[in-house]
Amino acid sequence: MDDHGSQTLTFDAADALDTPEAQAELLADALASGDAKVVNAVLGMIARATGPDGNPTLSTLMAIVRSAGLKLSAAA
Repeated sequence: MDDHGSQTLTFDAADALDTPEAQAELLADALASGDAKVVNAVLGMIARATGPDGNPTLSTLMAIVRSAGLKLSAAA
């Protein structure tokens, strides 16, 4: 049996959200889902991508969006 070590790597999807475009695309998809849990999870990922304590609340939503260079919109 070959022992190449048993290291476990930590993966955080927020690491892939390194551009405002990637963040906007994911947030748009989350908003389109209409699922509050999905939107919340995505906002958390965007917050982690833009700051170390990424745990957004509604009161910090606009600050996160603004700091990421994004805009929220709604459509009927």
